[in-house]
Amino acid sequence: MSSHDKNNYNSDNMNNRRTPASVMEEETLRAAMEMAKPQVSVIGAGGAGSNIISWIKKKGITGGKLIAVNTDAAHLGISKADRRILIGPKLTQGRGCGGYPEKGMQATRESIAEVTREVQGSNIIFLCAGLGGGTGTGAIQVLSEELKRATGALVVAVITLPFAVERYRYSMAKEALQNLQRICDTVVAIDNNRLTRVAGNLPLQQALGVANELVGQFIRGTIETITTASLINIDFADLTAIMEGRGLAAIGVGDATGMDRIEQATRTALDSQLLDIKDMSMAHGALIHVTGGDDITLEEVTRAGELVTRSLTKEVRIVWGAKVDHEIKGKARVMVVLTGVESKFGHESKPEPVPVVEKKRFLGVF
Repeated sequence: MSSHDKNNYNSDNMNNRRTPASVMEEETLRAAMEMAKPQVSVIGAGGAGSNIISWIKKKGITGGKLIAVNTDAAHLGISKADRRILIGPKLTQGRGCGGYPEKGMQATRESIAEVTREVQGSNIIFLCAGLGGGTGTGAIQVLSEELKRATGALVVAVITLPFAVERYRYSMAKEALQNLQRICDTVVAIDNNRLTRVAGNLPLQQALGVANELVGQFIRGTIETITTASLINIDFADLTAIMEGRGLAAIGVGDATGMDRIEQATRTALDSQLLDIKDMSMAHGALIHVTGGDDITLEEVTRAGELVTRSLTKEVRIVWGAKVDHEIKGKARVMVVLTGVESKFGHESKPEPVPVVEKKRFLGVF
């Protein structure tokens, strides 16, 4: 070996040699990164909530714990989740709530300790349910209050609202929404009456599944851009700033292909908000999430942010993130969530919530 080669060899060894100080520094940084990574739990309550959890589980998710809770043992048995909890087994015997939210509340209180253990240490808790039925409507109200108190986490409810023609369910949903706005940091609401904006031409069964899929997309996209490496990550502190104590939120989604796909998708997301909000420009915050295939560019992602910004006042705080999805090459999907909005559905004058009077007909097994 020549002297020149020996010098290169010794130099390479010196460069590759890790001192105890550098090893300690790397381990300290790695531990700090793990500590800084927010812990996220997602709870789906009732039939619709459990279906959303199953959808997310099937698609796969990194960075979040998926929990399904239900009073219906048969439905829970076919649900896919990291953890499945039968709530109120003594009260309901696993046979459901019969459409009574009061019974869903009682069942949740019976099992609240078990659910609380599963989310200890969480920084963000997403709660999802379809309002208007028994288990989901009752459980999400108790879960939001009890888990907020027990964990101090940012609690975001993501719910679907029934069709207006379902008068009894519609009435139950309105009351539950009022309570959730009082308890949760943010309530993202999807009104089934406005699904024609995104699913009007689909067969009935597929159209009804669109709302659950939108909830799943929102939760999955938000979690992964917070906890995993993405094209543009969303900072946890920024997310907290636009969602903590913000009340009602509306969501819109747009998909498009072609040369002007970002413009089309963004305009669709803004024009097809799935909640009847009074004035978009009066929102307090906005979350923009862009998904595209391998061909998505930074310029396109930035363009989406610019288009949304033009529609809002300068005071609105905007947070945006983007990720690559290899399954949608050639397509762009833009999701816009507006927080702190007012809606005809959610802001009708109602008396302050009062404790539920547990009537005897709800205590037994049907």
